[in-house]
Amino acid sequence: MRSIILFLALFSVNAFAVDPCIIEKPIEFSEARVEMTKEYIRSHYGLDVKDITMDPKIIVLHWTAEPDFVKSYGRLKPEKLLSDRKDIARGGAVNVSSHFLVDKDGTIYRLMPDNHMARHTIGLNYYSIGIENVGGKGDKSEDLTPAQVASNIYLVRYLKAKYPNIELLMGHHEYSRMKKTKYWLEKDDSYFTRKNDPGDIFMKAVRNEVKDLNLKEPPKENR
Repeated sequence: MRSIILFLALFSVNAFAVDPCIIEKPIEFSEARVEMTKEYIRSHYGLDVKDITMDPKIIVLHWTAEPDFVKSYGRLKPEKLLSDRKDIARGGAVNVSSHFLVDKDGTIYRLMPDNHMARHTIGLNYYSIGIENVGGKGDKSEDLTPAQVASNIYLVRYLKAKYPNIELLMGHHEYSRMKKTKYWLEKDDSYFTRKNDPGDIFMKAVRNEVKDLNLKEPPKENR
């Protein structure tokens, strides 16, 4: 408990004093990836769409489970799902993706347009913006940095200002609580994975500094 208190003490209102610029670092997104994304939307959400634009309602925070930026980016960059992702391979050929990637030092990279659908959270992709954070070694270690907390606070504020219809802020590990909400579109009840990222400590640190935005959390009980 003491370690949690010390961690959270680092993040006063002054944490938002940083003003990091967003660096454009596009992942591969040719027409082929667009078509694979549209197929994902058809097969998982039952929607026949003309393009992959969306009206964001949710911000989802993640960790990459990889402590190295180059390796983290390298896993998101290719258009097709990597062969070691057997846990979600049956979900489609399009690679996982995210709108933003935040390095350990807090540098923010935009990987794709933030109003285009990415594959980052089962059931919620069509309404959500994904922010990946380099870290979470082994998908267990809550090793995200104070600089990353500050940059996520910045991004949440930036995105809420850009898309006023955003209503929710959540961690990937909280997404099962969204199953019975209007935003959950997944047609296959068996297509689901358990997640640990980015952990309760990180989410509490970010939420403490964006309370004035009145962003909702996922329902506490949704069974």
